[in-house]
Amino acid sequence: MEGIVTFEVLEPGILTTVQDLGRYGLAQFGVPPSGASDSFSLRAANLLVGNPENEACLEITIMGLKLRALREAVISITGGDLSPLLNGDSLEMWKTHLLVVGDVITFKALRSGCRAYLAFAGGISVPVVMGSRSTCLPGRFGGLDGRPLRRGDRLSVPDVPMPMNRLGFRFPDEWVPRFKKEACLKVIPGPQNLHFTEGGFQTFSSAVYRVTPQCDRTGVRLDGPKIERRPDVEESIISEGLVPGAIQVPGDGKPIVILTEVVTGGYTKIATVISTDLTKVAQLKPGDRVRFESVSIEEAHHLLREQEERLRGFASSVHQG
Repeated sequence: MEGIVTFEVLEPGILTTVQDLGRYGLAQFGVPPSGASDSFSLRAANLLVGNPENEACLEITIMGLKLRALREAVISITGGDLSPLLNGDSLEMWKTHLLVVGDVITFKALRSGCRAYLAFAGGISVPVVMGSRSTCLPGRFGGLDGRPLRRGDRLSVPDVPMPMNRLGFRFPDEWVPRFKKEACLKVIPGPQNLHFTEGGFQTFSSAVYRVTPQCDRTGVRLDGPKIERRPDVEESIISEGLVPGAIQVPGDGKPIVILTEVVTGGYTKIATVISTDLTKVAQLKPGDRVRFESVSIEEAHHLLREQEERLRGFASSVHQG
């Protein structure tokens, strides 16, 4: 849909990209899914402003983004708390707001998590590439010319009626995720958990790991006790497909949690983070601590159904509103 220039980028921040829920089914061609690292927060942001859940939003990392409104817009901000300000005053998250011409939004400092999602009613007018508007940074396509935002960029929003009946609408507080400095990640063991000794898996299940500075949209590298591998297996396997949440263990025995910009890998995978906890992975930052808890597939399915029922119920209430 043709858009109207609505925002000017005064400062791009540390890393701000256009993301939706990603492009899938193209791994055979070496195309990663990309998309929001924290898909739950992106979906909630879109529902707040009356968009389809898969509409393109801005993913803002750490701090620094500064936008000026060039016309009226209805927005919402979800995800990590990066201290959003509207004209210098605190701006409530997980709620819809109306911006008028000249308003300035700033993300001043990190309080919790590390990625926030800014949704505009109508979405963001960028081309659909292979079924998605998401920015693929390694491939340099999608979003705004395959790159992060720059100072002076102008963002266009489709010319749709402003959903004024959504103003002040809040996401239920009891469903808002809380991002702490220590995260417990629920995992399903495998697919190569038997490549590790019983003691090695016990280490994985009981140790507290620290997030290293080597973390980005590709994955999160952790530091902590070494996970012991069985002596009769190789450190690497034939490269195979990866999914977000896969936990690889390279030769140094320190786990790496995969995110959204990877297609294949050749390290053994001791476990996989369940879908509902990928939000926690996406919000990890250097210095945060991580521990793992094994759960059954049945429990993972139950938690996913519970999350989806909540989102469907919220979507229904927004639509009725």
